[in-house]
Amino acid sequence: MSLLTFKGVSKSYDNQVLVIDNLSFAIEEGEFITLIGPSGCGKTTLLKMINGLIPYDEGEILVKNQSLDDWNLIRLRREIGYVIQQIGLFPHMTIEKNICYVLSLLGRDPGEQRERARELIQLVGLDDEFLNRYPRELSGGQKQRVGVARALAADPDIILMDEPFGAVDDITRKVLQDEMKALHKKLKKTIIFVTHDIEEAIKLGTRIVLMDQGKIIQAGTKEEMLFSPETEFTKRFLGSKSFNAYLGQLAIEEVYRPYDTIVEKEAVSTERIFLKDTVMEGLRKMIKEDLQILVVLDEQHQAIGEFQLQDIQQKIRL
Repeated sequence: MSLLTFKGVSKSYDNQVLVIDNLSFAIEEGEFITLIGPSGCGKTTLLKMINGLIPYDEGEILVKNQSLDDWNLIRLRREIGYVIQQIGLFPHMTIEKNICYVLSLLGRDPGEQRERARELIQLVGLDDEFLNRYPRELSGGQKQRVGVARALAADPDIILMDEPFGAVDDITRKVLQDEMKALHKKLKKTIIFVTHDIEEAIKLGTRIVLMDQGKIIQAGTKEEMLFSPETEFTKRFLGSKSFNAYLGQLAIEEVYRPYDTIVEKEAVSTERIFLKDTVMEGLRKMIKEDLQILVVLDEQHQAIGEFQLQDIQQKIRL
């Protein structure tokens, strides 16, 4: 089911340059959409139009099959989670009250609010004791986790994220990306995530949308975007860095061959790799040891299959 549909949507500022140019596409329930493109291509404007923060000039946006024009905007904004780079936590409120802010506006019972705050703080990887702290007592990564918890408080179907991890260090960013990916897998929320980081887009997105000058240049899975680019712009924008990012996030468990599917086993290899390791790690090991094949181990260190180069080719064959 399409939760969001854009029909010929256009937007310009001061009736001059089009920021969004006759845009039409749909976002399905449960998708993790990563929006990428050059600065000024319309990514953030698109998010703000979904949330009713910026009006569009032409066309129509449907949220849950209802025109945005027919929504009560206050209700709409309370039903859509929004996470931004600056986070926007209220400094005079405890973390518990920050998380429950929308719930308090909705008139939820205080006991229900406290229980929801405890549930969410644990969901984003923080201890209950953080609920009594204030934003000034938290690191950047911890604040971002609280921002995600607040966006989830009212259990919205749609979550908008505008470069939420852009202001944290690389190590923290990778941890937050892993947690966000796990949260999406667990909660099945529909997420629209703006980023300038191609590696981040490839790692997180179930579908990548590449924009330029207010138009969608191409949309598809990471495999479609990398191995079947439709335009020269797509090729140039993604570049070789994207392929390295793809191999760096593709898990062995997505490409290996279980023993029960192998008709003729290859020569036994003494080198092992785990299901959760990445293909890039596997390639490094194969090159270093001059191997054609690796034995794949599960979490119990049991041999369950094989990995070799042709398995990657099978994965990306479209």
